[in-house]
Amino acid sequence: MASDSPLQISRLLLSAMGIQMYLHHRDRVPQTGATLIVSNHRSFLDAPLLMSAINRPIRFVCHHYMGQVPVMREVVTKLGCFPLESSDQRQQSFFHQAIQLLQTQQAVGVFPEGTEPMVNSPARCEMGDFQRGFAHLALKAPVQDLAVLPIAIAVQDEMKSSAVPLKLLSFFDPSEPLFKQEGWHPLVIYQRVDVLIGRPFWITPSQRQKYQGRGAREIVHHLTSHCHDEINRLLLQGCY
Repeated sequence: MASDSPLQISRLLLSAMGIQMYLHHRDRVPQTGATLIVSNHRSFLDAPLLMSAINRPIRFVCHHYMGQVPVMREVVTKLGCFPLESSDQRQQSFFHQAIQLLQTQQAVGVFPEGTEPMVNSPARCEMGDFQRGFAHLALKAPVQDLAVLPIAIAVQDEMKSSAVPLKLLSFFDPSEPLFKQEGWHPLVIYQRVDVLIGRPFWITPSQRQKYQGRGAREIVHHLTSHCHDEINRLLLQGCY
């Protein structure tokens, strides 16, 4: 394995920072094939943490500004992440890049809570609503045997500090309303964390057919709810 691969970099980063990770239900992780990883989100460490947990590189979707800020841009690139495009091209770019990666049997990672928990850091056992883009991606992608894998990151101990002023980030992405407020972007560093693997949701041909017809809203809601509820259940289990 190359020393600069995203998986190896993730392992080295967690080791260098002394982060203790405890993995639960490892047997639920598909060993090969296209996989869409869905997880809660509160730290820049989530991507390397999840890669180390499932022992596989994951191509994470990340916020547009992460591809614009110096140093941060180099970090996310090394980890194999692909930043979203500017707001007017965001959805089209997301689907195009993610589908290409899944078609080559890679793992793609998404954080459906969006930017909110990264800026307004919630309590460690709380989780916000999910955006539905990942469900549309899973049902739209022409990929056989696609697994959607929900994973909960349950933090036991962490340190918080301030990284950069939010209004400075607005310079790199003026379209993000969260960057227009006063205050600082928090920096959350894990010390001890549990990673709990949920039950995978396998996309079937009949579900894709339903998505193409009048049942699209129902199947998107079902997939979104399954992942949200599974992660929330595991999160509460891991936090208490």
